[in-house]
Amino acid sequence: MKALNAYIDQKNRWNALFNGRQFEITTSAGRQQVADSLDSDLSPENLTCDGELPRSQVQARYRQLTAAARELKQLDPSVKFYEFA
Repeated sequence: MKALNAYIDQKNRWNALFNGRQFEITTSAGRQQVADSLDSDLSPENLTCDGELPRSQVQARYRQLTAAARELKQLDPSVKFYEFA
């Protein structure tokens, strides 16, 4: 759960700056919110920053995000992903 916890910590730090919601995985709804956020980050536009990132950075981001998605799916098989199969 290392990748998933790192992802949640990063998102929560950003959200704290803007008084946004804090992610959690203790409830089913919380896990689905994290899955939705991962889906958003895995969309081609967000993953590549609209084509601005070099391939090496895109691949590194993809590996980190898919590792977190895999861990979340392992924790709760009922979460729904659209960008991650």
